[in-house]
Amino acid sequence: MHPTAMNNCKAFFDSYSASIGVNDVVVVEIGSQDVNGSLRSVCPESYKYIGVDFCEAKGVDIVLTDPYSLPFENESVDVFVSSSCFEHSEFFWLVFLEVMRCLKPQGLFYLNAPSSGSFHRYPVDCWRFYPDSGRALVNWAKRNGINACELESYTQLSGSWQDYVAVFLKDEVRSESHPGRILHHKTDFENGQIFRRDEIFNLATQTQNERKLNAIVGILNETLIVK
Repeated sequence: MHPTAMNNCKAFFDSYSASIGVNDVVVVEIGSQDVNGSLRSVCPESYKYIGVDFCEAKGVDIVLTDPYSLPFENESVDVFVSSSCFEHSEFFWLVFLEVMRCLKPQGLFYLNAPSSGSFHRYPVDCWRFYPDSGRALVNWAKRNGINACELESYTQLSGSWQDYVAVFLKDEVRSESHPGRILHHKTDFENGQIFRRDEIFNLATQTQNERKLNAIVGILNETLIVK
């Protein structure tokens, strides 16, 4: 678990726990194997935390036999969280529908997936996520009869993975039940979006890697000119 992944999930719980509640809250992590840390450590202690993954390992409470079928009843989970997992799912949009099925109407899904980073198979590495990825997932949910919305999303500045973070709500009618936003306090991000706000906060059209490369090229060009 890289540091920005842990910090962003902590910011999620800090921003939303007041509206999630305290008692009888069920949190499910998809891809919960503890590799150099776990999101479980930033979850409020009063919540019931369930980790699911594809193998028996530290941090895994339930081993999945089918990656596209979650072993939970309809509308039985308050919060799903997933970090550094969706890029390894061949059909992550199917997992998203399963998350929506299991969430309560006011339930939240916190997603963190890389927008950059090296090729890394666990056991496959298929996808990277850009600023409109979350809105595409919302449109996919609506095509399947689910009135979901994306409460907010952004791309983390710095870090090799440049995390794409999005927070989804099962039923957009319940959006006023969750007034808190990570972006109300966060500053180190780009391409931030908030539900029912048209603007993109800290708009960046070039990727962070492009900007770094252009900066290096600029330095090299200046060095050659000086010589």
